[in-house]
Amino acid sequence: MSVNAKAWVGIGLLAVAMGLLLFLPAGAIRWWEAWIYLGVFFGASIPITIYLMRHDPALLERRLAAGPIAEKEPAQKVIMLMASFGFIATLVVPALDYRYSWSAVPTYVVLLGDALAALCFAITFLVYKENTFTSATIEVAQDQWVVSTGPYAIVRHPLYAGGLLLFIGTPLALGSYWGLVASIAVLPALLWRLLDEERLLYRDLPGYAEYCDKVRWRLIPRVF
Repeated sequence: MSVNAKAWVGIGLLAVAMGLLLFLPAGAIRWWEAWIYLGVFFGASIPITIYLMRHDPALLERRLAAGPIAEKEPAQKVIMLMASFGFIATLVVPALDYRYSWSAVPTYVVLLGDALAALCFAITFLVYKENTFTSATIEVAQDQWVVSTGPYAIVRHPLYAGGLLLFIGTPLALGSYWGLVASIAVLPALLWRLLDEERLLYRDLPGYAEYCDKVRWRLIPRVF
């Protein structure tokens, strides 16, 4: 199967999985917050995928090798397993919240959550345009160099920063305050992965230490 075909199959399977994780626990299909969120999620991820198909198929192939099985280090397998369960929880908990009416989230907060999710994809697109070595697994590719322009001039891990926005925005977009608990539970795995990746880059990527001296902040400027 070609890389493009794998990408389309992956998007299709993800759409089905996310739909099941949302609408089955919710016990309803007429959940407008979920439909808008899915529209934002796939309305952004599909154009990004098409862009990679046309302009950077090597990066698309790297991004398709994702998840606990694809990781080489045992610690990263555990981290990605935690992150996978965390993402599932950020969908299922809001779905249960909708079913049992635990939260009363105003519409403007829901739209804020959708905006955060959209911002995550915007950052992701900028990262992909700037850095063709943005692998889904922690590794240093042959002939890889340090990227210090674009979003990398602001923080050292812009893709993680975007992911953080998605984890915060998802439960809000789905109308759930309780879903934020699941999002917070993912943060230790995110930080563990980030610090472990930095350790590898310091060791194996020439010029990375000098880059860290230049760009001090990992995720949030002037905070961390």
